[in-house]
Amino acid sequence: MLQAAWRLYTHGGVEALTTDAVAQEAGVGKGTVYRRFRDKSGLVAALLDDKEKELQLAMISGPAPLGPDGTRAERRVAFVRAYLDYLQAHLDLLLVSETAAPGARYRLGVYQFWKTHLTMLFAEDHDPEFRAYTVLALLDASLVSHLLGDGWAWERIRAGAEAEARR
Repeated sequence: MLQAAWRLYTHGGVEALTTDAVAQEAGVGKGTVYRRFRDKSGLVAALLDDKEKELQLAMISGPAPLGPDGTRAERRVAFVRAYLDYLQAHLDLLLVSETAAPGARYRLGVYQFWKTHLTMLFAEDHDPEFRAYTVLALLDASLVSHLLGDGWAWERIRAGAEAEARR
């Protein structure tokens, strides 16, 4: 079903991800899709899961600067760069995932992973957890979408987020 959903997404964007369309593309019943994903946000979360795991793996065991051999400052900047690459590639999916319900972004397990990781990387700061939340706020899909809609270039968003990660 996920392969069918990726095909639909690749050809028609997030709007193409309906229960009916995924069921038809996968050759299964609508009930099967519903039982597996419950709703569109569940389907989107499943699609993003593999991409998030790739980033997590690079952070945990990949080469520097993102991986554990980099300095804290290098790793913070590398995380911001990697996350913005991920965000740029999947902005519409992340918008669905992060806005499925009020506060949805903060309840995602992966968000907690990002926050914990950044908190560790800001360990020398006065309030590392607050700094982690500050950087993650700049990577919010809704904020980035708003800035892009206001005419900001990705380069400007990247430069600002990277500068905050370096602080």
